[in-house]
Amino acid sequence: MRSFKFVWLAVAVAGLALGLAACGGDDDDGDGGPGEAQLDLTIGDSLPLSGDLADFGPPGDKAAQIATDEINAAIDEAGVDHTVTLVTEDNETNPQAAVQAARKMVETDDASCIAGAWASADSIPTFESVSSREGVLQISPASTSDEITTLDDPDGLMNRTSPPDSFQGPTLADYMDQELGGAEGVAVNVGARNDAYGTGLADSFIAAWEDLGGTIGEEVIYDPEQPSYDSEAGQITSGNPEAIVIIDFPETYNKMGPALVRTGDFDASTAFMTDGLASSDLPASAGPEATEGARGTAPGAPEEDEASVAFNDLYEQSDPRDVDRMTFDAQNFDAVILCYLAAVAAGSTDGTDMAAEVRDISGPPGDKYTFLELPDAIEALQNGDDIDYNGTSGEIDMDEAGDATAGVYDLFEFKGGAPEVSGEIPVAEKVEEEE
Repeated sequence: MRSFKFVWLAVAVAGLALGLAACGGDDDDGDGGPGEAQLDLTIGDSLPLSGDLADFGPPGDKAAQIATDEINAAIDEAGVDHTVTLVTEDNETNPQAAVQAARKMVETDDASCIAGAWASADSIPTFESVSSREGVLQISPASTSDEITTLDDPDGLMNRTSPPDSFQGPTLADYMDQELGGAEGVAVNVGARNDAYGTGLADSFIAAWEDLGGTIGEEVIYDPEQPSYDSEAGQITSGNPEAIVIIDFPETYNKMGPALVRTGDFDASTAFMTDGLASSDLPASAGPEATEGARGTAPGAPEEDEASVAFNDLYEQSDPRDVDRMTFDAQNFDAVILCYLAAVAAGSTDGTDMAAEVRDISGPPGDKYTFLELPDAIEALQNGDDIDYNGTSGEIDMDEAGDATAGVYDLFEFKGGAPEVSGEIPVAEKVEEEE
């Protein structure tokens, strides 16, 4: 079993709409182009260190700290006049707290790029209340709601290193089609939290499942703030479905899972889960009867990709050693790296200037660079060359909406109290096409 990590294997996206090269003249005052610009960049890291996504916060924090160390080592090697500081705030997996965290990082700490937030319901108000108003570049590692794609964002400030749920819904449907021996006429019940992530991914999955010939018995949308879920669990397990899909976060599933078990009609081996539940802590917190045998999909990292392997080794060798890999940590590493590279490309730490570059440097055209080649990437950008940053999570290739369009989904199953990765599916490709 390998540890849970995340990827982007390339799905070719020919000709990104933003095909402008990251180029420009020398600028010694750090404004309006690369060259030998002096840069003093503060990156904010908005993390769920508490709340519904608290399982994922410490690994994300560790990944961001490692990214900052790698940036500063590359700055020393490249001999450039840059300083990069990381400031971290707990967004509590709460919209109001996420806005307050972002405002503090921008107004008090002078951050001009924010990695985060994680929950879509936190990233959207962060963008609307802080990033868009203050001209701050925002790169979420984990917010996958399709609502983000359609935000009013003329300056390109909202971006993400994980693909939207318009990819994950069909990927999960294809995986279930394979695992269940076909979708035609197969009834599935769906339970989802009532927020931008839960309802959006439920819609995406249901459309894809019905396109495959499957049917939906019950769709139960529940309030993640409820104290108990016995009634909703009864609905989710009713009607003898062939499978159940759960779209949730760990803290809520810690109550929903036991409620499902109490119905007497729930078998975790017939349950399929999405990335929000791909936590190694879930079996202990929700209980083995609510998790053992459950399968699912989550953004991953190419298992044999050089940068992904190197990041995994670096993570394991870095302190704190007791913080294990988790979903979206690689994507947060990449978000922090892209904050810095966007500043170098722009020759500026102004968030709007950085936003004008970040989508271009995340994908082709341009020479490919990974975090292992950061000094060379710095030199290329200062020479006015275009680059294609390949992340530890694999290819990113942001489109004109700032959505990652390349990558892989890990296929996982809870076995022996942990999520075991059994394979990976390139974004937008069918499960059957994988060996």
